[in-house]
Amino acid sequence: MTDTTERRSLGTALRDRFSDAVSQLAAAGALFAVFIFLSFASPAFLTADNLFNIGSQTAVVAVIAIGVTLVIITAGIDLSVGSVAAFSGVMGVMMIVDFGLPVPLAIIGGTAVGATCGLVNGFLVSTAGLNPFIATLGMLSVARGLVYIFSDAQAVFGTPDSFRLLGQGVIAGGIPIPLVVLLTVGAIGFVVLSRTKLGRYSYAIGSNPEAARLSGIPVRRYLTIVYVISGALAGFGGMIAASRVNSGQPNFGVGLELDVIAAAVIGGASLFGGQGTVVGTLIGAFLIALIRNGSVLLGVDIFYQQVIIGVVIWIAVFWDQYRRRRLAASSE
Repeated sequence: MTDTTERRSLGTALRDRFSDAVSQLAAAGALFAVFIFLSFASPAFLTADNLFNIGSQTAVVAVIAIGVTLVIITAGIDLSVGSVAAFSGVMGVMMIVDFGLPVPLAIIGGTAVGATCGLVNGFLVSTAGLNPFIATLGMLSVARGLVYIFSDAQAVFGTPDSFRLLGQGVIAGGIPIPLVVLLTVGAIGFVVLSRTKLGRYSYAIGSNPEAARLSGIPVRRYLTIVYVISGALAGFGGMIAASRVNSGQPNFGVGLELDVIAAAVIGGASLFGGQGTVVGTLIGAFLIALIRNGSVLLGVDIFYQQVIIGVVIWIAVFWDQYRRRRLAASSE
């Protein structure tokens, strides 16, 4: 009986990995197809300036999406990341302008603001027992209100030119610093998910939280950690965005959660929990960036861009449900 159970568990794990690989390959194929299409459709697409902009824009969405992927793997959701990013970015800029903090400390401070918001989300979900949708929807409103209160709904200016490096700087060879930061965060996220206890426990919680609890996993503690990480990366993404415009913008991030969740889902993360990878999320983030960038270059109205992203989300979720039904049927 034990051998049979182990074989079934191994078979299920292999099918899950195969399903994840298929989803990532499909997303990568779509990314490649869009890239080739835009290369021919617009002469401005392959210019250095445009590719630089794509890398810089993707960095903000992708960094935040890595944290949200971790939340989605646990069968949760974080709708607050756009507001938290705006709040963190404005507070980080204010730390420089109003309190005279050095730029590196202000970046850490802005990230800490995001982590604090994530801690509140984690407490509401893991200890207070609120549904993640409700908890983070409340934080979306709270963080947006706080950023307007602290900034008087006005942009905050006065940062030194050195602050631009995080969002606009380049290193040898013209490689954008935001892209280097993204790859670094992505590498760390990959290691966390694939090589650490936090990653293993996150998948276990998302697959079956009750089974995870009975097996001795401190579910509440790890759920809280996951939301803190999501908040911290939202805060860090907010600092990158503030650096790109060298100011704190209280209106930043409105609707950002749509792109972030779409990046994770397109990359293979399941909204039902238990599945998702950093590599897939990065592919999804770059695909969305290419769609938005290409829409601008081809003169597509911004409202149609929202429609396109929404349809892509529908397709990704439909595919997720379809593959889950196939996996369930094959395991019976």
